[in-house]
Amino acid sequence: MIGLVELLQALVRIPSPNPPGDTRAIAAYIAGVMRDAGCAVTTPSPEQKQEAVNVIAVVGSGDPVIMLHAHIDTVPIDANERMKWSTDPYAAVVQESRVYGKGSVDDKAPLASMMRAVLHAAETPEALRGTLVLVAAAEEEVGGRLGTRWLADNGYLPQCDFIIVGEQTFNRVATAHKGVMRATIRTTGRSVHATNPDRGVNAITAMARIVLALEGYHRRLSERVHPMVGVPTCNVGVIRGGSTANAVPDTCEIFLDRRMIPGENPEVVQQEMIEVVTSTAVDPAEAWIGDFLLSDWYSSTVDSPLAQSFLACVRDELGAEPGPVGYLPGSDAKHLKGIVRGEMVIFGPGSYEVAHGFDEYVEIAELQATASILRRFVDATLFTG
Repeated sequence: MIGLVELLQALVRIPSPNPPGDTRAIAAYIAGVMRDAGCAVTTPSPEQKQEAVNVIAVVGSGDPVIMLHAHIDTVPIDANERMKWSTDPYAAVVQESRVYGKGSVDDKAPLASMMRAVLHAAETPEALRGTLVLVAAAEEEVGGRLGTRWLADNGYLPQCDFIIVGEQTFNRVATAHKGVMRATIRTTGRSVHATNPDRGVNAITAMARIVLALEGYHRRLSERVHPMVGVPTCNVGVIRGGSTANAVPDTCEIFLDRRMIPGENPEVVQQEMIEVVTSTAVDPAEAWIGDFLLSDWYSSTVDSPLAQSFLACVRDELGAEPGPVGYLPGSDAKHLKGIVRGEMVIFGPGSYEVAHGFDEYVEIAELQATASILRRFVDATLFTG
């Protein structure tokens, strides 16, 4: 069996940036490894984007059904980032007890650990008393709609008693993450020569009133507190308007990011944002809000015997309390809520704070701990005797 570090290096050395989101090469490698081990393997991809190939590998049968899920796409590397790397980002160099490379921690370290757990189970499939499913999903970095959500909506994924979604939690067990509602706001006015601006209607001035109203909305949101992930937020991330200093601008737009905590109703959140805009006086300018884009939150308990067994495996390996904790970024867990009949956690080595940037890395000791925990869990829950 290929070593854990060598497996991670092999995965990193197959670029899978998204965009463009072409995962055919890395999916073919994963499928080959799992198929050679005796797993039942499928590689579905959506008709809308056939190069976004996913891998599903299954060993065993019957209940309980346990899923190990990780994504195979990474964020892309732009020219400025590439210049900052101290190594080739796809060389998977080992230095100072770390594996460096794009995707090394997000999300190929969890994936390598999960593959090793499934390969372990596949060595003696006749002893399994349940089903172990590995999902290596495309498209997570751009929302998962043609990856995990497409798989779930089209019947490729079974109902599961326990799901582990691989992300960066320092090997703690996360049971919640925020969601996000994106929106665009536009104001329109009337452009005239700046020598007499009062004859026009300044769209930027109108937008300034809305931005201040959104700041007040953001401050009010701090009264809502979730024990795992904190408070909801509202952030104006981009503003565009006008064309020259000597003309009154007739258009302005902003792009908004509203983070939701578990329990918030997306429809209510959307209506709140609309009300902030419509209740702000911008006359004689006009204001519009739309282009809403939702990425839902996720929350789970850890009360079931399977979840308690997993917590015990983490505790035994780390010698510390495993959580539960919150996970601030999003994940594909939001797309799996419809297929989990038990509970679901987010778990993996490293920190999201070193992902999506130059010199991304994973500590080898943390990677090995992840693999050991997953193997302990498989042994404790799926093997007889």
